[in-house]
Amino acid sequence: MRVLLAYLGMVLLWATTPLAIKWSVDGMGVLWGVTARMLIGTLCMIVLLLLFKKRLPFSRRACLTYAAVALQIYGAMAVVYWAAQFIPSGWISVISGLTPLVTALFAAIWLHERSLTVGKFLSYLLGIIGLGIMFGSAEQFSSQAILGIIGVLASVALQALSAIAVKRIRPQLPALTQVTGGLLFALPCYFVTWWAFEGQIPTQFALTSFLSVLYLGVVATPVGFMLYYYLLSQRSVTQVSLVTLVSPVLALWLGHRMNAEPMTLKIIVGTSLILLALLIHNFFDRLFKRHSHHSHHR
Repeated sequence: MRVLLAYLGMVLLWATTPLAIKWSVDGMGVLWGVTARMLIGTLCMIVLLLLFKKRLPFSRRACLTYAAVALQIYGAMAVVYWAAQFIPSGWISVISGLTPLVTALFAAIWLHERSLTVGKFLSYLLGIIGLGIMFGSAEQFSSQAILGIIGVLASVALQALSAIAVKRIRPQLPALTQVTGGLLFALPCYFVTWWAFEGQIPTQFALTSFLSVLYLGVVATPVGFMLYYYLLSQRSVTQVSLVTLVSPVLALWLGHRMNAEPMTLKIIVGTSLILLALLIHNFFDRLFKRHSHHSHHR
């Protein structure tokens, strides 16, 4: 029951985060929106550390772990926020859904995991075709929409690199510690970036922008990370990545309903192919193995 609730929580958070990012960026400026979110998120994580009486070690391995986590929190997130200016919020969720595919590809290269099977190859092919269709519909919006797609893809690559780096370090640290350390490492980078490019705290912004930043800082950052790592401790990575199958559909619908984002046939076909690619990536090889195992025993 707890695992099911955690799954539902994750799906809802991952589906609502892109729209909240879009709203916060529209009102506050990209860099202040993300810096304010991370500042609030860091304070919440420190409070959680104190509540759970967890230490924050600073050994060499711990610092390497925080740096690897910060690659996602600073690198991947900053790029997503920049990209959010150019594309509908639902697209962010759909393209981010490719993270398990990219992570598996990187794992094959750097961790020498034998993960390039027939099913995986088929999933990459479908994912690329789906992305191609999304690119095609981006051209109809504006030339900048293509920049947005490239931005989210860069963010996916950074997130996958971060996951691989953490796997290679094998930190043996609780999730809460990893995320708090990562946020503490990322926060100065955000302040420096904000100071260099914007340098002004916005004084006028819509209530939706303010509430979006608050939601992202207080709920999406601490609760999202906690649920993610809790599920990782209870279920396999493959099972956890099922969240990426459900949340893009919900995110597209939310963007369409709440933010009047377009829903064309191309977008639906591109999204369906990307989700099909994820399904094949997760289940094809296991079903194929089970089938051949049964026929072998007959």
